[in-house]
Amino acid sequence: MLKVQEIREIIKLIDQSSIDEFVYELDGAKIEMKKKTGTIVSEPVQVPAPQVPVQQAPVAQTAGAQQPAVSPAVQESTVSVPQPDKKEGLTEITSPMVGTFYQKPSPDADTYVKVGDRVDASTVVCIVEAMKLFNEIEAEATGEIVEILVKDGQLVEYGQPLFLVNPE
Repeated sequence: MLKVQEIREIIKLIDQSSIDEFVYELDGAKIEMKKKTGTIVSEPVQVPAPQVPVQQAPVAQTAGAQQPAVSPAVQESTVSVPQPDKKEGLTEITSPMVGTFYQKPSPDADTYVKVGDRVDASTVVCIVEAMKLFNEIEAEATGEIVEILVKDGQLVEYGQPLFLVNPE
């Protein structure tokens, strides 16, 4: 049976290659991977530029001609300053596979980690269940857990961020 780290390596290799489908069988165990083969169409978002209030120059009146009342259009514009991303400088621990996220080894046990815990690269932080196999996920980072991004029992995707770690 392949180890989780070996499966991760296979996923990375297939992700970086032009292979669309991969099947591996050994001693009754089977791993099958397929890439999504659709094209994603993205349309750019048009953001209007801030408008400056318009002032009209006075117009000279000619004798006998009526001038319509013109009021200058004043439009307010607000300029928003982008706020610094609070996740900047933090390391993500991502899911190496599709499955169900569990924070505990069993329902009556304590959680592997909680916010504020210190972890190193080999610290087990959670379990991802895939095809009735419970895979222990290691932090692969050193630092302090600052946020848990998924809930216990939630389905997770390959590459989905699970934890944020403030590196040392």
